[in-house]
Amino acid sequence: MLMVISPAKTLDYSGADYPHFTTPAVLERSQHLIDELRAYEPPEISSLMKISDKLAQLNCQRYQDFHTPFTPENAKQALLVFKGDVYKGINVADYDEADLDFAQNHLRILSGLYGLLKPLDLMQPYRLEMGTKLATEAGKNLYEFWGDQIAQLINHDLAESATPCLVNLASNEYFKSVNLKQLNGRVLNIAFKENKQGIYKVIAIHAKRARGLMVDFVIQNRIEDVEQLKGFDTEGYYFNETLSDPDNWVFCRD
Repeated sequence: MLMVISPAKTLDYSGADYPHFTTPAVLERSQHLIDELRAYEPPEISSLMKISDKLAQLNCQRYQDFHTPFTPENAKQALLVFKGDVYKGINVADYDEADLDFAQNHLRILSGLYGLLKPLDLMQPYRLEMGTKLATEAGKNLYEFWGDQIAQLINHDLAESATPCLVNLASNEYFKSVNLKQLNGRVLNIAFKENKQGIYKVIAIHAKRARGLMVDFVIQNRIEDVEQLKGFDTEGYYFNETLSDPDNWVFCRD
């Protein structure tokens, strides 16, 4: 079983250092994107990414500063850096080496710049959302740039499982980067819904946090069998069999 989540816009490099790390699998592809982005002036970045002038200046500088090889002196492990809503549900500050090792084997993070990250992959700061229409020689956007490559990386990891299953805890924007036709394994989509006057609805801010809570539940409980996910009950969530089907599971909260 392998879980996949989206990255976060908020990054924090100020946390404690961790001695163990890996390197992104296709860093040479990231370099290609950086080379493209270095040709953009801040106003062009602002327009391309629909961000403020201040953020555009920051990220232009990040593209200029990007350099390999990645080391603990110029980069930090992805799971320790991302700090968005999903990651608020992952209690990584209390993880020990065994927890991080389990996460390394069962969690992947989709990324517009890095393609697919393992939790302990070093990364340098960036902003490049998967939906960005950055034209390259590979196509008109990042979906075309990554093509089948992300699915191939996932297949490599799924091949180590006797019952390969990809648990989708990512946003639609990011999960679209995985070519499902090329995937060698089952895909299980997870949704989280809140009871609003008797009707169960997806509330984005709660759903994002719940994705992180499920990741944390899997890591803390060392869950290997996807059926055990039905036991997820953190913060009042429960598996709603009535609203679910074999490949689309819904967890609700009243």
